[in-house]
Amino acid sequence: MVWRLRQSPEVEKIWCAPGNGGIAEYAECVPVSADDVEGLVSLAERLKPDLTVVGPEAPLVAGLRNKFELRGMRLVGPSRRDARLEGSKIYAKEFMGRYGIPTPTLYGDFDSPIEAIRALDAVDWPVVIKADGLCAGKGVLVAESRPEAEAFIRRIMQKHELGPGGSRLLLEHALKGDELSFIVLTDGRSFIPMAPTRDHKRAFDGDRGPNTGGMGAYTMDGMITPRFESVIVKDIVSPTIAGLSEEGIPYTGFLYFGLMLTASGPTVLEYNCRLGDPETQPIMMRMDFDLAVAFDAVASRKLDRIKPAWKAGASVSIVMVSGGYPGTFETGKVITGLAEAAALPNVAIFHAGTKRDGDSIVTSGGRVLGVTAVADSLEQAIHKAYEAVGKIHFDGAQYRTDIGAKGNLQTCAKAEVPHG
Repeated sequence: MVWRLRQSPEVEKIWCAPGNGGIAEYAECVPVSADDVEGLVSLAERLKPDLTVVGPEAPLVAGLRNKFELRGMRLVGPSRRDARLEGSKIYAKEFMGRYGIPTPTLYGDFDSPIEAIRALDAVDWPVVIKADGLCAGKGVLVAESRPEAEAFIRRIMQKHELGPGGSRLLLEHALKGDELSFIVLTDGRSFIPMAPTRDHKRAFDGDRGPNTGGMGAYTMDGMITPRFESVIVKDIVSPTIAGLSEEGIPYTGFLYFGLMLTASGPTVLEYNCRLGDPETQPIMMRMDFDLAVAFDAVASRKLDRIKPAWKAGASVSIVMVSGGYPGTFETGKVITGLAEAAALPNVAIFHAGTKRDGDSIVTSGGRVLGVTAVADSLEQAIHKAYEAVGKIHFDGAQYRTDIGAKGNLQTCAKAEVPHG
């Protein structure tokens, strides 16, 4: 987002808290943690920005927007209550039930590992297990067998491997179909759909291995038909936004719908109260309108004046991660080849887990870089992205080699809208 905002003629200055080694090229990074709500409020009171935009979910779930509004400061992002759509999977499930939004069958929610394991006697396999709270994208497992399900339940509820976000969980019927990330920007009344994208959650090629925060994503023309998109808007997006407004203050900011496109229609797997990551990277590469102007319109409740436009073709983002991710990994590894990769045409290198160390950029997290390319076709975008990846090196670097390989998504692009 910082990269895209920097391109706007309306933007004079950007501060980013806390930022990273790549963001420092476009904004002044301020050492305040994204989880430090009081610190962020104090920072905004001191800097007096015209507008604040929230990227991650944690400060929204902690009520950052509420604190800004009490002080009369403009912020793009939902309230604490609305952010519960991401902060609590159980709350999101109840919300969808109230407004008739299609979602997989719920077997039950549990705060006891013993009760959750006992409930496995009555599920169909495979079964989806979801931690209720925030777990950095690692709180969901599609379990193929009882031993696998039991092990995951014990890990998150007894060993607390995912922290407090795993203190409760739900069991859900597993659906078949193609997953799709459908994200909108809304002011609580109007909304702008982002280019549809597809994420790759599993750590290894062929969708194998543990879930991660995301190993890559792509977007392209024709991922879904206009007819199918109209069903998503009518049955899912519009009732969600209307329900949020009915229950409280209008939702502002990005609203992410994690969908499964099934034979009987689109179904909501999850909500996020923000842009997806790594979906953001290919979306920003194809965006052909002024994001800063759109954000200002959201804060002013005038989003209906914005006419979005998208570059034709496709965009792909490959996530390079530290060795061992999503498990234990080392940091502080020097990254080389960034300038050579960024010099390739229609390529951008987005930093995640990096920091500056003297004249070097070093790793500082699990997901390190989002190497992203845009082109006239998906095949060309994939080639460009992997060409750039090949120029970047750090000790232990890992990445999937099949991002976008299923990009024909014929069942999505040609899916018939169910009758009735």
